[in-house]
Amino acid sequence: MKIEIWSDVMCPFCYIGKNNFEQALEKLPFKDQVEVEWKSFQLDPALDPKETKTTFEYFREKKGFPEAQAQQMIGQVKQMGAGAGIDFKFEKALITNTFSAHQLLHLAKKYNKANEMEEALFIAHFIDGKNVGDLETLLSIAGSLGIDKDEAKQVLMSEEFSSDVNQDILEAKNNGITGVPFFILNGKYAVSGAQPVELFASALQQTYDETVTPLKNLSDNRASCDTDGCEI
Repeated sequence: MKIEIWSDVMCPFCYIGKNNFEQALEKLPFKDQVEVEWKSFQLDPALDPKETKTTFEYFREKKGFPEAQAQQMIGQVKQMGAGAGIDFKFEKALITNTFSAHQLLHLAKKYNKANEMEEALFIAHFIDGKNVGDLETLLSIAGSLGIDKDEAKQVLMSEEFSSDVNQDILEAKNNGITGVPFFILNGKYAVSGAQPVELFASALQQTYDETVTPLKNLSDNRASCDTDGCEI
């Protein structure tokens, strides 16, 4: 069973959704039969990759929110994060263009380390206050996951995997995805947002029951033919 997840590194709900999804999956007996594919999405592709903004600067400039309103919203997200086991450090987070981080994610896919890369990028951005658009920061993250830094540098200094990132974004558009996180379960169902663990577990179980488990025959085998002949 395949789960596709569209996400952006600077989306706190994506990090919450990841944790809740993984907690739900861990409880299910068929967890080893689930393939997870992380897909790229950019919430603000217009951001300058050479610049960073604080969370409050971004809210003020992009959304027009006064600091008091931004503080209130961030407090609510921190509370949600705590429930998912995340201690967000928004006061340290640096908002920047995430395209390079998505290139690195696609490199990690090559080595079956996309999930580890997604987690490492979230930690770097939301916990450690690192610039996930910075070359040296990304190379350090790649190295920490056992990915060759020279290869990572070649990817980040070139257009390699750019088409893969753009393909994910186009696919999101074609699927009507306008916000993240967004989960597509085996091409059959969709779950949007950082939903509770219980909802993820229920959705995963339903998808598995309908698309993976053997068909239950609601009749007998009469009036049918098989390789041994026909039965009336």
